[in-house]
This record gives sequence, C-alpha cells and structure tokens, in this order.
Amino acid sequence: MQIKLNDKNDVADNLAKAEVIFRRYNPDFPFDYTFVDEEYARKFDSVQRLGTLSALFAGLTIFISCLGLLGLATYMAETRVREIGIRKVLGASVLNITVLLSRDFVVLVAIAFVLAAPLAYWGISYWLTDFSYRVSIGWQSFALAGCASVLIALLTVSFQSVKAALANPVRNLKVE
Repeated sequence: MQIKLNDKNDVADNLAKAEVIFRRYNPDFPFDYTFVDEEYARKFDSVQRLGTLSALFAGLTIFISCLGLLGLATYMAETRVREIGIRKVLGASVLNITVLLSRDFVVLVAIAFVLAAPLAYWGISYWLTDFSYRVSIGWQSFALAGCASVLIALLTVSFQSVKAALANPVRNLKVE
C-alpha cells in the first residue's frame, strides 16, 4: 500500500495517524513503512558506487598513461637531440620543433580513439539496456572525449617538446 503525505513538515504526526488507521483495519499485521524516495535511492546505490569507482580508475589510468607518454616523449627527444640542434641552427622556430615532435603522438592518440570509440559505444549501450528509462548516447560525448584525449596527450608531450626546442643547439651538436 502506498500513502501520499500532504504535509511534509509533520511526517511523524502523519505516520502516527496512518498507524492508527492501519491497526483498526488490519490488527494482525505490524505497521511497517518505508519511504519511496529512500527505496528509489537504494535501488541505485550500486550504480553510484560503480560510477565513483569508474571515475577513480579512469583518473588513475589517465595519470599512468600520461607518465608513460611523458617518458616516451623524453626518450624520443633525447634520441633526436642532434636533429633538433641542426634544425634550430638552420632557423627552425620553437613552434616548428614542437609540432615536429608532437605530431606523431597526436596521430597515435587519434588512431587509438578511432579504434576505441566503437567498442565504448557498444559497451555503454549494452550496460544501459538494464535500465527501463535511459538516455541515448550522442556523438557529442565521443567528440568531447576524443578532443580531451588529444588535448591531454598534446599537453603532456608538448612540455618535453618545448624543453627540447629551447635547449642550446651548440651543446647538442658537440662531437663527443
């Protein structure tokens, strides 16, 4: 049985009145009540926990990926230090060298996104079939995620690229 209480300020008084009526017509059963909003919130506790854990692990994954990307960019800049020095001596700007070193990483991240987006779409669509009321997944969400991943990769790699581009080319071109 569901009862709608009109006065939300005096819940205890309304419950006492409902208990009196319930005991008059059904004395053999205990008066046990729950609130619909609490039941509804309890229904989605596991989904909220899953969302919190997913956000935590996604953040951790992005951080670890950025560390790996930074290490790879550092290695690439170290192996191309003479090329960067020659380009600087011949007049290349910091922007040209940064674009040169960052382009490969951005292309790889874009390819990874293109491969991962259909799989993510399928997984989210499958997960949403468990809900009777659900939202549709638009392309805007994927576009935002793709732009964010390229931007994060670009920021991570460009730090090392700018550092390599600003290095003294004379020191890098010395024969050892």
